[in-house]
Amino acid sequence: MQTPIGVFDSGYGGLTVLKEITKRLPQYDYIYLGDNARAPYGNRSYETVYHYTLQCVDWLFKQNCPLIILACNTASAKALRTIQQNDLDKKFPGKKILGVIRPTTEIIGDHSKTNHVGIMATNGTVQSRSYLIEIEKFSADTKVVQQACPMLVPLIENNEFENEAADYFIKKYITELLKQDDEIDTILLACTHYPLIKKQIEKFLPKDIIVIAQGEIVAASLEDYLKRHAEIEQQLSKNKSIQFYTTDSAEEFNDHASIFYGEEVKAEHVEL
Repeated sequence: MQTPIGVFDSGYGGLTVLKEITKRLPQYDYIYLGDNARAPYGNRSYETVYHYTLQCVDWLFKQNCPLIILACNTASAKALRTIQQNDLDKKFPGKKILGVIRPTTEIIGDHSKTNHVGIMATNGTVQSRSYLIEIEKFSADTKVVQQACPMLVPLIENNEFENEAADYFIKKYITELLKQDDEIDTILLACTHYPLIKKQIEKFLPKDIIVIAQGEIVAASLEDYLKRHAEIEQQLSKNKSIQFYTTDSAEEFNDHASIFYGEEVKAEHVEL
């Protein structure tokens, strides 16, 4: 029986995280679930994001996943802690859920020489203030400013991110971010869609500002977690398989997914 690592996202963005995880840890089995039928999560309420995320987590646990990665910043910001504190032990004893915010905030301060960090994210992640709260825990002397970038996810998901319209909004958001703090030397892309436009973002930045995406950080953190938690690692099956599921049209998912995952994907539709 397979006991895969579950990877959840509201849509396609988590595929950029899965790509880095499977590159670093190819030996395990994986199940990816995208809740595309109800995406995007970014502007939804805490209650709605929690409800949707809990449904998806429940489905993944029923597929024999001992461990789930919430490869979604909005779900990590708005639902992870509540599920960990209120639901995990009662409904899913022995199971574990990890998010993408904690691994990133643990190390982001190490990258900045000026101790001034900028965050580019969706409205939901910005409003949650999760990055401000978590970075404060690990790097209290780091000043953090945030910039909501509501147009970027739609442009990326519609494969319209390599044109003048995308450049216009990228430049606009960068200008607004740097206007808040002109000492920023590190920008964190706090949305799993944004690695696709990392080079375009860098194009509009001074060369002394570095841009950090989450995928590699989350993958390294997961590897470390599994080394420290043998009780979880030993439960995981190792057949190098990956299964993809979506709550929306499988055909449409397959058409878009390769943009994020970097290779062809064949998904199945699932009803929650």
